[in-house]
Amino acid sequence: MTEMAPDPRTGSRTPSVTRRTSNLSTLLRQQAARRRDQTALIRGDVVWTWGELDDRADALAAALTDAGVGSGDVVMLHAPNSRDYLSVMFATWRVGGIVTPTNAKLTAEELVQLAEVVRPALLIVGAGAEDHAAALDATPSWAISDAPGSGATPHVGRLIDKHLGARVPDAEVMTGDPAWFFFTSGSSGRPKAAVLTHDHLAFIINNHIADLMPGLSSDDATLVLAPLSHGAGVHVLTHVARGARIVLLPGGSLDTAQAWELVAEHRISTMFTVPTILNRLVQSVAGDTDHSSLRYVIYAGAPITRQDQRRAYEVLGAVIEQYYGLAEVTGAITVLPPALHDDVPTYQGIVTAGYPRTGMTISIRDADGNPVPSGERGEICVVGPAVFAGYLENDEANAKAFQDGWFRTGDLGVLDERGLLYITGRASDMYISGGSNIDPREVEEKLVTHPKVQAAGVVGAPDPDWGEVGYAVAVVDDGLTAEDLLGWCREHMARYKAPKRVHLVDQLPTTAYGKVTTPVLRQLLQDAGVWPKGGSR
Repeated sequence: MTEMAPDPRTGSRTPSVTRRTSNLSTLLRQQAARRRDQTALIRGDVVWTWGELDDRADALAAALTDAGVGSGDVVMLHAPNSRDYLSVMFATWRVGGIVTPTNAKLTAEELVQLAEVVRPALLIVGAGAEDHAAALDATPSWAISDAPGSGATPHVGRLIDKHLGARVPDAEVMTGDPAWFFFTSGSSGRPKAAVLTHDHLAFIINNHIADLMPGLSSDDATLVLAPLSHGAGVHVLTHVARGARIVLLPGGSLDTAQAWELVAEHRISTMFTVPTILNRLVQSVAGDTDHSSLRYVIYAGAPITRQDQRRAYEVLGAVIEQYYGLAEVTGAITVLPPALHDDVPTYQGIVTAGYPRTGMTISIRDADGNPVPSGERGEICVVGPAVFAGYLENDEANAKAFQDGWFRTGDLGVLDERGLLYITGRASDMYISGGSNIDPREVEEKLVTHPKVQAAGVVGAPDPDWGEVGYAVAVVDDGLTAEDLLGWCREHMARYKAPKRVHLVDQLPTTAYGKVTTPVLRQLLQDAGVWPKGGSR
């Protein structure tokens, strides 16, 4: 008998039932049934069909079963992109496991910290990560690489070869069952694993197709430019869902000339990247570069300046598209489609991040959780099916992240009358100088309006007189000195907002995720010996 739970708002009774949901593994299974002999994945000279990719997932699922890995078990995947990366993901889901991809650039010590959170039943590591496996010696480990591998350590490729022909049914999963433990790139202190469920990711896939790549089909192809461990992996799932070809870079690092050659050769129509990589791609476009096949070049993960945005639009055309979203909302908060890139609306020099994604609601709220009027700044809060299930076994983080049912992003922003969102910065990055709150993002946007400033980052540094002051890190053209730029700042922005110090560099530092963040800027200034003595913020 179905239980009826009272609605606390209306007193009415609605069905309360236990529901099964689709296993994400079904996405691959369905494509293999419909397009068995059509190309699914390309890496260098290796070309696999949907049938072959599905067979490999089945074979690896059989190996996982033999190893005792099943429903609810965590498979931690610590490796760069490889041709069997997707095989691991789908095989894990096929047996009911939870995949936990990690950034391949993490140290062994950092990986141990993540493992303490998710407690993996199996660790799969890429070539050269033997120290990482040794650091987790209590956890069984397999190796993964494009080469077949040798030695006593079980290798994904060899295990697949051994079990080819096996058939493993998709494990039954329930609504709310975890599929992916997604570590947030901005974690501080104890690492936080965002719980992404099968039904949550199914919504994300549909939402990405509806809002980012309308009309995505088996005629399309994507070039994977970023690690599959994070946003690029979610992007690829949308292509599996539609039977679109997936092309992996043949090497471990980005060669922009090679990337454009692959775009032309395989008639690439979609790409996902971050602003720093988008800028590199745009700068490498030559007169004979053929990018006519591109339909959607999606960028996300970090702020972009209007000048970089305009340059990309002018070079690539009306194909560039931005989305805004955190790991916890899996890239599905806003979208700025190609049509709005010709004349992007701005707020105090900050370009809009677009309008809310389908099914999502955004509210700007003050510190007490009250909504603020249109045009006023506050914390960006969201609700909708794209919001994650919460952090794994972290009640303290969950209590901070949710307020009255709203997920608090930690980002500051403004909504205008049309519902366009402008992200002004991170609440944690704000600093207070002489009693005035200052958003580094606002100062950065002003700095790059200088004709000789190519890029800039700003952090708050301790100051005995003002409490905190701005320190700017800038990439500039030859001939512009730090003193000249400081003088320009004092002429073109309120005195309290102008940086107290400018440090010139050839390139802004980034995290392993390609982001310019406050910690990496602060570390650069400390390493350069220009950070205030005794200042630890």
